[in-house]
Amino acid sequence: MKTNRRILVIDVGGTHVKLLVTGMKQPILIPSGRTLTPAVMIRQVKDAVKSCPYDVVSIGYPGPVVHGRPLREPHNLGQGWVGFDFRRALGRPVKIINDAAMQALGSYKKGRLLFLGLGTGLGSAMIADGVVEPMELAHLPYKRGKTYEDYLGIRGLKRLGRKKWARQVAKVVSLMRAALQPEEVVLGGGNVKKLKKLPPGTRLGNNENAFRGGSELWNEDVDHRRFRS
Repeated sequence: MKTNRRILVIDVGGTHVKLLVTGMKQPILIPSGRTLTPAVMIRQVKDAVKSCPYDVVSIGYPGPVVHGRPLREPHNLGQGWVGFDFRRALGRPVKIINDAAMQALGSYKKGRLLFLGLGTGLGSAMIADGVVEPMELAHLPYKRGKTYEDYLGIRGLKRLGRKKWARQVAKVVSLMRAALQPEEVVLGGGNVKKLKKLPPGTRLGNNENAFRGGSELWNEDVDHRRFRS
């Protein structure tokens, strides 16, 4: 059954940290960036939601997560995330999942879904028959000595310009579709709005899906052994 607990969902991105507490109509945005540490973020989060009571917390983390803990430091933020005690810092039970996996979970309906997040970096996750499979496509080699994120993240957008960047997005979607055989592809992230039209066979994600996915982590009807993050 759905939980009655009030959930604080924290979606950590390279440009903003987005917050939503159960019952809020609009998310709160906190500036992010390459110097943001978890300690600083937690102080800002507490201040931002001090008038909004919550019982539990979900965090979407921009990097690999294993057994509910960040495995590596993020590429587009400051240091100190690996080993940080979020439960102690927030004083609430906390569940952490890869940020792309959290948005994929909120976007999922059935079958096989591939999610690609076009933001500061490149988020990626796959859900196959209800099993969440986080991916680290971003830093794999793509071409010309550069990674997928170098082409599809903000650096690629700035370097290539919108038209060439959009063509690279379409090429990668086609490549991933051939390799992974998803039934649908969802494109999200802050830069998806830069696409004048979506690649064939894709649908548009939105930030609400990240918050929906974060809430789903506390849904007692969901078998969380199926989350491999």
